[in-house]
Amino acid sequence: MACSKVRKIDRECRVFNEQWTRDYFFVPWKDRAICIICKENVSVFKEYNLRRHHETRHKEYASLKGAARDDKVRRLKGGLAAQQDALLRQSRANLAAVRASYKAANLLAIHGKPFTDGEFGKAMMLAVSEEVCPEKTDTFRGVSLSAQSMTRRIEEMGENVLDQLREKAKDFVFFALAMDESNDVKDTAQLLIFIRGVNARFEVSEELASLNSLKGTTTGENIFAEVCKTMDELGLQWTKFASVTTDGAPCMVGSTRGLVGRLNGEFEERGLAPPIQVHCLIHQQALCCKVLKWVSVMKVVVQCVNYIRKNGLKHRQFQAFLSELGSAYQDVLYYTEIRWLSRGKVLRRFYDLLPEINTFLQSKGETVQELTDPGRKWDLAFLTDVTEVLNHLNLQLQGKGNLISDMYSHIKAFEVKLQLLLRQVQKLDFTHFPATQMYCAEKPAAPFPVAKCKDALEMLQREFSVRFRELHVNNKDIRLFQNPFAADIDDARPSLQFELAELQNCDVLKDAFKPDSLLEFYAALPECTYPNIKQHALRMCTAFGSTYTCEQTFSRMKQIKNPTRNRLSDEHLHQTLRLATTRLHPDIGLLASQKQAHSSH
Repeated sequence: MACSKVRKIDRECRVFNEQWTRDYFFVPWKDRAICIICKENVSVFKEYNLRRHHETRHKEYASLKGAARDDKVRRLKGGLAAQQDALLRQSRANLAAVRASYKAANLLAIHGKPFTDGEFGKAMMLAVSEEVCPEKTDTFRGVSLSAQSMTRRIEEMGENVLDQLREKAKDFVFFALAMDESNDVKDTAQLLIFIRGVNARFEVSEELASLNSLKGTTTGENIFAEVCKTMDELGLQWTKFASVTTDGAPCMVGSTRGLVGRLNGEFEERGLAPPIQVHCLIHQQALCCKVLKWVSVMKVVVQCVNYIRKNGLKHRQFQAFLSELGSAYQDVLYYTEIRWLSRGKVLRRFYDLLPEINTFLQSKGETVQELTDPGRKWDLAFLTDVTEVLNHLNLQLQGKGNLISDMYSHIKAFEVKLQLLLRQVQKLDFTHFPATQMYCAEKPAAPFPVAKCKDALEMLQREFSVRFRELHVNNKDIRLFQNPFAADIDDARPSLQFELAELQNCDVLKDAFKPDSLLEFYAALPECTYPNIKQHALRMCTAFGSTYTCEQTFSRMKQIKNPTRNRLSDEHLHQTLRLATTRLHPDIGLLASQKQAHSSH
């Protein structure tokens, strides 16, 4: 059996005798003795070894006696200390240079800049230091900011953040996934998977779980395989999988071969209840907007904008024309159908510049009858107002970290607003339609197409009720999470009913409840009294209401991997996006301490 050997000298526990400094010119250094004359060290605090070294190497010092010997010892000790301080200062400077290199690489990743920009940044830094602080130029020159260094630093920080996420995942009580797929500039299908997990203290973490490059097909089977791989890499358990949010594509929501179908099958095999399935609320809201086609209005708007902007000379003349008039706007906007807010912004800008556009077109010999026809102008004003109301809802649903209960409240509030608008339009009350109200005041005799506008609002109302039908199915669970004091005990699950009865009749907790600090309220609930209510809240607070985070990250991806950086590898793209989206902080101190610090060459 192997055993560790303990040296005899270690068992003796020898200590350094201060008298040896004067007698043999040695000082203690860590677990060794160092000669202050020749700087050699002796590994054992043993007087015989020190005396032998001194008598054989430094016989000339034997003649020094009394004050002369003390003075020599003091000067030699001072020289050794100065040498050690210089080495220590250099070591600290090198370590600071390594930390600075990591911080510079982190900034490159956060802002999506090329790795080669580190060299450009160093050149600027040196140019500034030569003018502002010339004595620090050599220090700045020692910071390694080459493309290779930036690449390695980003890789290491990305792995460090991933390690931190793995540690956090161990404490997750429940977690949810949100995912979406899009092609990059090289037509590689990139699958983004975001995770939102919560621990027993109701501390929510929302991070990029993985970026998976799909080289072949993008079927539900392929996506399911990547989800399983991601869960294995993070050490996630299927029993803690609370919900999944997708963009509603067939490969995602297919009941048999889609991701949702495969997940349901996996949960059934494991004997678990399936996770809550959420179709991105922002995506559904955008689909609802498409029922308001009003092609006749949009066709005229697009044709007028294209006429002004397609020709460089006309475009410049139009901008100069607006500048001469002192207009609040300097240009018209292009319409992009795939952008959520584009139609509302284009229509608002077009309607506000309608007189100027009409005048400019007439000066070019172009007459657009739709711009002067009262009926068409009614349509334009009404469509502008409706799309602005829809855009406002879209903006309310956007954002990272939103609770699904808050987003559901916005949806329900909008459905109530639609009913109100429908009643007001039938009464020719345009209080909430400023453009329509203004046109009505300018042209009081113009006939208003009540039936057409009523049909549009009713169509929108029906579309919302159909699109969000699945969300309304979970209304009771969402409402219970949002405000347990207002929940109907009879409608709650049996495991929650007694706890709800206790909670709703506790005046202390009722007074402490604040809707804007929901998670803090649940975290403070006694576990022994309300275990099931807390479990329900933990499950609900993880659910993603939308894939907004995925969409936002895809925008960053297209900024990072653009036509001029199309050779960026999938791994480097992944690590860059991880650093650009994380709320965690890379442990730069730890990473720098693992490096052999030296100046840049």
